Amino acid sequence: MAEKKETWTLDKLYDHAYDWVLNYGPRLLIGLVVLFIGLRVIAWIVNRSQQRMHQRDVDPSVKPFLLSLLGVALRILLVIGVMQIMGIQLTLFTAIVGAFGVAAGLALSGTLQNFASGILILLLKPFSVGDNIITQGQEGTVTSIQVFYTMITTFDNRLVIVPNSKLSNEVIINITRQGSRRLDINMKIPNAIDIREIKAVINKAIDVNTHVLATPERRIGIGELQNDGYLLSINVWVNSHGFQDTKLAVQEAVLQAVKDAGIKLPGM
Repeated sequence: MAEKKETWTLDKLYDHAYDWVLNYGPRLLIGLVVLFIGLRVIAWIVNRSQQRMHQRDVDPSVKPFLLSLLGVALRILLVIGVMQIMGIQLTLFTAIVGAFGVAAGLALSGTLQNFASGILILLLKPFSVGDNIITQGQEGTVTSIQVFYTMITTFDNRLVIVPNSKLSNEVIINITRQGSRRLDINMKIPNAIDIREIKAVINKAIDVNTHVLATPERRIGIGELQNDGYLLSINVWVNSHGFQDTKLAVQEAVLQAVKDAGIKLPGM
């Protein structure tokens, strides 16, 4: 009797398996084929979209975000479509995803805040790739704006990764947005030196510097009177890009011109 019961059970399992293969096998096979082809099509669409964005000169700050968003959205639609083809009920799946979403939202609140801040940065554009900014005590060039963080390369070639929530909620100084910056130089001059003489020397030195802008007009004057001399204030306008290089060049030219004119500064 035991052998008959075992034979009957195996036969029944075989019948169930056979019926399942007949009913769901083709759906499973078709679903896998659609999944494979769909992933290839999505990759083609993303690559094609990247080429079109390059041809239309889409802002480099926006391209990575749009491409990643397009890829994720298409993959989600593909998975849902494959599940429908395979006959998988979405009710339980939706409940599981919803519960997981709530848990993930609580656990990744900071990450979601960075995501929202990244979207705001891409839309409002307080800075763009290539801008020089000062933020979080760091000064450098924005090299990449991602959805969750922004990458800044400092002038001494350090890579700084700043969460986007920090950039959207705190002060950002965009150095290059206006196109030009004022370069301020202060020099201590003894009272014995005629102000007109030293101004003429400095103006001549600045005139030959091609990095100094003609407009706005430069200013050279006495910034502060002191008992043993006066503080000469020099204000010139230069391009925002290359500011540090121009600052070094102008300061060197002014100092050398003063020394060549025989004017002795304090401590020299």
